Amino acid sequence: MLLAVLAAVLAALFGGTVDKKLTNGLSDYDDPGGPNVAARKVIEQATGIDAQQGYALLVRTDAPIDPEAKTPPASVAAAVKLLRDRPEVRQVVDYASASNPALVSKDSRSTVVIGAVAPMKESATVDAEKELQQAIEDDPALRGNAWIGGPTPGHVQVADVSNKDLAKAEGLALPLILILLFLVFRGVVAALVPIIGAMVSLLLTLAGLRVATLFMNVSTGALNLAFALGLGLSVDFGLLIVSRYREELAVHGPGVEAVRRTVATAGRTVLFSALTVAAALAALMVFPHPYLRSMGLAGVITVVAAALFALLGLPALLAVLGRRINSLAPRRWQRDISAEEAAGNRWHRIASGVMRRPGIVAVVAAAIMLLIAAPVLGIRFTGADSATLPTETSAGRVAAELERDFKDPATSPLQIVLDTDDSTGLAAYADKVAKVPGVETVAEPVRLDAGHWEVDAVLTGAPLGTEAQDAAADVRDIKAPHPARYTGLTGDFLAQKESIGDRLPQAVGLLTVITLLLLFAFSGSVILPFKALLMNTLSTAAALGFLVWVFQDGNLGFAAQSGIETTTPVLVFALAFGLSTDYNVFLLGRIKEAKAAGLDERAAVSEGLARTGPIVTSAAVLFCLALGALGLSRLVFIKELGLGTAFAVLIDATIVRALLVPSLMAMLGSTNWWAPGPLRRLHTALRLDRMEPPAAAPEGPAPSGGTVPAIEHERSKPEVPAATP
Repeated sequence: MLLAVLAAVLAALFGGTVDKKLTNGLSDYDDPGGPNVAARKVIEQATGIDAQQGYALLVRTDAPIDPEAKTPPASVAAAVKLLRDRPEVRQVVDYASASNPALVSKDSRSTVVIGAVAPMKESATVDAEKELQQAIEDDPALRGNAWIGGPTPGHVQVADVSNKDLAKAEGLALPLILILLFLVFRGVVAALVPIIGAMVSLLLTLAGLRVATLFMNVSTGALNLAFALGLGLSVDFGLLIVSRYREELAVHGPGVEAVRRTVATAGRTVLFSALTVAAALAALMVFPHPYLRSMGLAGVITVVAAALFALLGLPALLAVLGRRINSLAPRRWQRDISAEEAAGNRWHRIASGVMRRPGIVAVVAAAIMLLIAAPVLGIRFTGADSATLPTETSAGRVAAELERDFKDPATSPLQIVLDTDDSTGLAAYADKVAKVPGVETVAEPVRLDAGHWEVDAVLTGAPLGTEAQDAAADVRDIKAPHPARYTGLTGDFLAQKESIGDRLPQAVGLLTVITLLLLFAFSGSVILPFKALLMNTLSTAAALGFLVWVFQDGNLGFAAQSGIETTTPVLVFALAFGLSTDYNVFLLGRIKEAKAAGLDERAAVSEGLARTGPIVTSAAVLFCLALGALGLSRLVFIKELGLGTAFAVLIDATIVRALLVPSLMAMLGSTNWWAPGPLRRLHTALRLDRMEPPAAAPEGPAPSGGTVPAIEHERSKPEVPAATP
């Protein structure tokens, strides 16, 4: 206990500054080795401009703007001066200097002034956004008439909105979670266990992420995942271990034996559960994108931290508490578990009913999940930019007005960098690009340096919209006269999508192999791991189908989006897959114990579901609250992550656990536990069978006429914790 407290204090001191070391730029979504990144470096070295950064200052005027006038209105002139006076700004473009009427709105009452900037560090972008907001407020010509947007302020404001929304969501969800914890854990002291676990886990995670920032870029999105996952896993692991400890406490009383048996049974399950969830999230680190790697790393560190507390800190806490784990609870809850027994009996009846017609139930359950998953066949993808921000933010307002009121302003063209030392064939190539549907205008080829030229193409619609994506893809299909690479917001997004697609088979393969190995080590069977893979795939497919139906198609009160944010399906798949395996391990552990106690196949399944059904359901509800709180965010891609994962957990804890698992277990019977002879011998040689939970010993003599299996004998007796001294 003292070591755990010391570790938490040191972690708090070291990890408390991690938020200042996190990144939140568009480069977090890039493959560092991608051709689009190479194109941006060429532009940067030649011009000193970071093509991924920049400002878009929207100015509203009192009188209509005349694009042909040589003298702009006072507010526009003030906006141009404001950007030119910034030290990081390398180039300022307005409708007058560029002779570009596309930079004036369709009603001629607004214009956008574009500022190209030099490369900036994360802290510098935050300071610049604050200074620009203050400068606009201090200038009478701009106050109330100008709003700063563009990539640089947009990503600063995305981080700000994300952090504020996370704090608000936690504030709203925490009271409800605390009430549910009290009801589920049946007492104040027991309910505090997962809260303590979540605090310790989060502090260790922050320290781990702080170490990671010394070696790599860690995205700010990692904190969102760490908060939600840390609380959810602490509840899962804490509920499993505390529930088992109470069972052992009723049989063996407080002391070493109750704790030992709890760790040997529930602790073993927590160990394998943590390994499977960590393996699923570790698969994200296959992707080269800093955002996905950060989320994978944060997930692995959070899982390890939660498991360390559950396996080391929590047993020590239980040893100290003893019977006081039941303290500060209504007296009736201290003296009987009738509600708990009733819940277990309900799950026992459900399992028995399902196994009477397992084939029909399995087909119906699978059909329901496939129906939910069907919308995934029409999935489209988009990225995260200023357009995802709410319009009450300045960058969100600028993005919304540019899309609504302007006719394709060249705020983010498709930039084509060609490797050549002369302009041979470039004019003809630019003409071909101009003829592509969805391309509005094409600029004259421009020499960047001795070995590179650039051609810019303005695309129709929003840079991440379907029209712009299709047009950019068609442009890339044109045979260029020289080697070409593509950047700009649309070009970067297409490169990101391709990079994710290229690495996806590797990530799925790694996840599959590790999951199969871990489940074989846990169960000694080769059938159960493959069956778990099938059910996990159904769960994740249903979650992705739900995402498409809600966000892309615009249901349940959500506005229809042009697509699902590219990284969201990857993250939802990893999280849903890992958590599905987590609950599967919970159930299989109890089924194995029941079989070891002498129950036949179907009775063991019913017993296992009766023992874990209330726990898994309660854990899933609490997990859904922790993750679902992300759905309160004003950022669509965070909503998608939170609601998609929460739905996956919910469907896994209901349809999969209640219907698919018992029906398939009943259909396969003893075949569930089959493994080839060589693998069985390997399982024994590696001493994995020594990790099996100890068989429970009956307290009293068996009734005459037969022997009652130990686990059934325990189940027939209600738990009667002693009253708190």
